[in-house]
Amino acid sequence: MAYDATDAAGTAGRPITGRTVLAIFLGFFGIVFAANFFLVRAAVTSFGGVETESSYKAGLDFRRDSEAAAAQARLRWQVDAHVEPSRVVVSARDAMGLPLAGVDLAVELHHPTNRKLDMVLTPSEVTEGQWTARGDIPPGQWELVIDFTRGGERVYRSMNRIVVH
Repeated sequence: MAYDATDAAGTAGRPITGRTVLAIFLGFFGIVFAANFFLVRAAVTSFGGVETESSYKAGLDFRRDSEAAAAQARLRWQVDAHVEPSRVVVSARDAMGLPLAGVDLAVELHHPTNRKLDMVLTPSEVTEGQWTARGDIPPGQWELVIDFTRGGERVYRSMNRIVVH
């Protein structure tokens, strides 16, 4: 049965039929599904976010990392870093205040939300206990990771959130 719609003046408008209701219903949900499709596609393809490769392995590594942090604290090294848009300067001294010698340095900048933007910088030793790593560092927030190794084994790690202007 068709319903005749009339406006306030009493004039007859277009009748609302089952086909009209079906077309409105299908059109509405078609727009919702299309919008959801494009939003989900954009979210999945654009986010290169930081995630744990293996949470099980990360859990097993926790004890080893805790022991390494305790050993690092016993060293009482003094490590300072200065970050500029074109370079990172790292200086390190031992517990006696003497420049570190016989260690290798690795410097990385991790982006907090996009792993694709992470950078590995190659430091060069300027003087004993002081290194410079050059690179084009974009402005923004970064996680500065400094690793000292001796004989291939990591002996010191520093991770700090920084802002490059």
